[in-house]
Amino acid sequence: MTTRSLSVSSISNSWKQLSLNLIIIKRTLNTSTSAPAPAPNPTTTVSKIKKKKNKNLFEVAQFLPNWGIGYHMAKTHWSGVAYQITKINLYKDGKHGKAWGIVHKDGIPAADSPKKISGVHKRCWKYIPNSKKPEQITSLPQSEPEVRAT
Repeated sequence: MTTRSLSVSSISNSWKQLSLNLIIIKRTLNTSTSAPAPAPNPTTTVSKIKKKKNKNLFEVAQFLPNWGIGYHMAKTHWSGVAYQITKINLYKDGKHGKAWGIVHKDGIPAADSPKKISGVHKRCWKYIPNSKKPEQITSLPQSEPEVRAT
């Protein structure tokens, strides 16, 4: 019985030693060959790309001569429709106010008189560059036809 108990105790000790060695190896592997550190998130390292902020009518008009009076502007989702700005009533901050204009459909005036433009504070306005600003009428003296004496 003593031999048997000796062999059982030696097997038990070797088993404990083996499991202890496995735990040590496992810990070593986990710390030394752990998964590579996660790559830094590209959005955190590179400055975030900002979405282009759309502009309201007044923010578009402020860069045009005379606050855009006489120029054509339209909402981005409109097709073939634009307003020719005739009057702007601007508040102190320069980004809010009221505006009036003549509706143009396909480049042709659709109304004779200006009307108040709705939705001027919505952020969806654009300048229509191909439309021609009405040329200012300058009265040039007309030269009379020359009469030659013969």
